[in-house]
Amino acid sequence: MTEKQRVVIVGGGSAGWITASYLNGALNNRGTDKNIHITLIESPDVPRVSVGEATVPSIHHVLDVIGIDEIDFMKATDATFKQSIKYVNWLHNKGEAYHHPFSRFTPGPIDTTGQRWMESLRDIPFMETVSAQTVISDILRAPKTMDGKPFVAPLKYAYHFDAQDFADYLTSFSTQRGVNHIRANVMNANIDTQGFITSVNLEDGSSIAGDIFVDCTGFKGLLIEQALDVEWQSFSKWLLCNRAVVTQYSYEDYFPGFIRPYTTATAQSAGWIWDTPTQTRRATGYVYASDFVTDDDARKELLAYQGKNLDDQETRIIHYKTGKRQKAWTKNSIAIGLSGGFIEPLESTGIYLAELGAVLLAEHFPKNRAAMETMAFRYNRILSNRYYEILDFINMHYCLTQRNDTEFWRTVQMPEHITDRLQAKLEYWKNKSPTRSDFDDQSFHGFDYGMSEPSDPEIDPRPPVDAAGLWNHASYEAILFGMDYRGDEFKSKSGNDRKNSRVLSFVINAVRAAPKELPPHHIWLHRVLGMKPWEQGPKPDGWP
Repeated sequence: MTEKQRVVIVGGGSAGWITASYLNGALNNRGTDKNIHITLIESPDVPRVSVGEATVPSIHHVLDVIGIDEIDFMKATDATFKQSIKYVNWLHNKGEAYHHPFSRFTPGPIDTTGQRWMESLRDIPFMETVSAQTVISDILRAPKTMDGKPFVAPLKYAYHFDAQDFADYLTSFSTQRGVNHIRANVMNANIDTQGFITSVNLEDGSSIAGDIFVDCTGFKGLLIEQALDVEWQSFSKWLLCNRAVVTQYSYEDYFPGFIRPYTTATAQSAGWIWDTPTQTRRATGYVYASDFVTDDDARKELLAYQGKNLDDQETRIIHYKTGKRQKAWTKNSIAIGLSGGFIEPLESTGIYLAELGAVLLAEHFPKNRAAMETMAFRYNRILSNRYYEILDFINMHYCLTQRNDTEFWRTVQMPEHITDRLQAKLEYWKNKSPTRSDFDDQSFHGFDYGMSEPSDPEIDPRPPVDAAGLWNHASYEAILFGMDYRGDEFKSKSGNDRKNSRVLSFVINAVRAAPKELPPHHIWLHRVLGMKPWEQGPKPDGWP
């Protein structure tokens, strides 16, 4: 290898440019040093798709390492704040809703709030007893004050933004700091006798050599699949949705007078609809299972959700597959983004998984070819664990439903569509509410802890472990109790002898202070970012 290693990223988009930007920030000191050479090759012919992205708070670390100013980033990407996900109609389809916020209070070193709430009348939603952010979100407050420091606020937050704008912003930012950008179609890869990629061939007949190759070519998997033949492990047995029909509604047509500081996930007949607001429009999409609803009927449900049943409303159908590569890193090639895996967007993990791939690569960056296998082994183990952690968590949203109004909702409750790990967790939590120690090793009574992956020097053969890298017991409680976990059991056992649910005093004080301390979300966006001061006009015919 050369003294300064050459990283070649094939594919742009959010995944490619997050990887290029983060490696440049972490390993090249934001471009001021030249420890590695980074080249990103982006096809000019790949259609660009922006459906409105939502993120999780880990993005703050990524933006900070890259060296991005938060206000500049939000202005450039049409960004708004996200404090929570609000789930509507997931339990009974009777208008019920609950939040999964980013912030909650813990009363002390021993947290018994979950157990106490399970044994109570449940007359107040659980998250409202431990988190002020649920109410703060519902009253449409920003998580920051007008003069808040970058990436710092009283409440944890992430963003909604335009994915195309984000990729464009990172392109400009990174190329100004030394990342080499080539617009060309990559045709294939050249592989040596040891199975390492040595270069990629471009459409014009030239080739680009490198030491490390990152595949960001989406589901196409130009390097990881077509060149290196790494298998795809499907999650379709547990996640039945495989398509999305998407559309957007501009505030030019109608501005409701507010911008929600949270993502809404509203259950439908065969899946759910996301609703993510930016500074100029709302992006909505219906994630659905094509075995249970036709494309035409899915489109009708999406438009009916808005109330704007217009045949000329522009929509687009996206096909996807859930799962992951058997290994994301093989030899000197690493798959990041959709080429490495995808789990449906219910908890906003698309951007997160691209971030994680880039962060782990920077942490495990090999000094030479001899270190590749050692770094790949650990990288694959951590990333694989995180995929299965996310799979279990998303799977839980579906299987806890009590809906029986459609075949889809009856099917997702069946044991064969619940992962073995999740079933073991739920069985264990029949005896106690979730706590931190539940994620130490994931060995539960009655759980088969046999080998689950084939023998491979770059893959840890032990079964995956949920180390709560993204969601800990508090997040599990948000979903479990939002879905009234073990509700019927406690009703039959204790009836009305149970006590009323109790709200923590910290939460009460924070909710009382919020209207004075935190501005309305759209006002913050207008005054700090210069968002257009949209005027609320009369609702068009057919709008709710």
